[in-house]
Amino acid sequence: MDSREFRRRGKEMVDYIADYLDGIEGRPVYPDVEPGYLRPLIPATAPQEPETYEDIIKDIEKIIMPGAASPACTELETVMMDWLGKMLELPEAFLAGRAGEGGGVIQGSASEATLVALLAARTKVIRQLQAASPEFTQAAIMEKLVAYTSDQAHSSVERAGLIGGIKLKAVPSDGNFSMRASALQEALERDKAAGLIPFFVVATLGTTSCCSFDNLLEVGPICNQEGVWLHIDAAYAGSAFICPEFRYLLNGVEFADSFNFNPHKWLLVNFDCSAMWVKRRTDLTGAFNMDPVYLKHSHQDSGFITDYRHWQIPLGRRFRSLKMWFVFRMYGVKGLQAYIRKHVELSHEFESLVRQDPRFEICTEVILGLVCFRLKGSNELNETLLQRINSAKKIHLVPCRLRDKFVLRFAVCARTVESAHVQLAWEHISDLASSVLRAERE
Repeated sequence: MDSREFRRRGKEMVDYIADYLDGIEGRPVYPDVEPGYLRPLIPATAPQEPETYEDIIKDIEKIIMPGAASPACTELETVMMDWLGKMLELPEAFLAGRAGEGGGVIQGSASEATLVALLAARTKVIRQLQAASPEFTQAAIMEKLVAYTSDQAHSSVERAGLIGGIKLKAVPSDGNFSMRASALQEALERDKAAGLIPFFVVATLGTTSCCSFDNLLEVGPICNQEGVWLHIDAAYAGSAFICPEFRYLLNGVEFADSFNFNPHKWLLVNFDCSAMWVKRRTDLTGAFNMDPVYLKHSHQDSGFITDYRHWQIPLGRRFRSLKMWFVFRMYGVKGLQAYIRKHVELSHEFESLVRQDPRFEICTEVILGLVCFRLKGSNELNETLLQRINSAKKIHLVPCRLRDKFVLRFAVCARTVESAHVQLAWEHISDLASSVLRAERE
């Protein structure tokens, strides 16, 4: 959709809303549909090819409005999360289907998903321990609980531990900045010997600093053997798993209890839209279920509905699945795959330009859309280069530290980025590098 069509469609949408408001008194106050009405009206999988905007708008009136905002809001989310789960080839246990024990929910962010998983895991282990030893108080158990994540994990994992009142320990990563079995096992054994209770592990697929991947095929079996909840945070990288050539990066997901990534990062869905799946929905509802009289409704004990207020921290929620429905249908699976592949190709184009300049070095393997690079030399030299780049305000780079090195990060993430933009960015960086090196020699 170009800017001209966007203007036209925007005006049409304003007219649609105005017509809705003008005719609102003629619409039913309460939806005249039964729970479960929506799934039979929608295909079981996302379309491979793009569909027309006109067809989607027709379906809004035909499929959504009869159940707006409930149960359409809930039921479309359940189906869209199944669509996306199938695009990722998630194990069946993570899908809701018609009677599954698992399923997906849209959270606000990966930070929120990690916190929800941690709180659910905390509640689950406390109840298990109290069932086995009723004399244990919740406070006594809480003092002993400990969670783990890689030393490369996002700071939001640490924040989840802080909010949840849980000790969180960083597991040293290997030379490729990946959490491996040996380091995790050592941490678990050490803490169990000290009388602590390991209960939660966060594995990262596509770390923020350098897009490294924790080894799920090693870490997963350990978590299962130890009875520890495994949560996977793939906030950025998860979108790429819809491409068959990148799906191997998700191998081992079958060992996880929960999995999350952000379609709002790299799958063309506007913020906020963070997709989270669990194998056992009762793990979430058991932790967050509260039913005061003013929230009760006639269908809640029927077994036919999903109450997403029990899957998250807030009670209120927006109709976020609508934007997923629009994007998946407007682009089709093939269009979304092409979008991901283009960005990966552009990142490798930038990598090639860096490698051709002997003044620079690539710091980690380029797998997806992130290139970590630096001038050969001191950290101070690279800090100066970054300052020059960002001060010029032509492009913007965010740095990281990998062990003792200050590293620059080039991320391909804009919807309209082309090869010409990558070339211009590199010319700009190269010219500023020449200036910085010249000043250093003087």
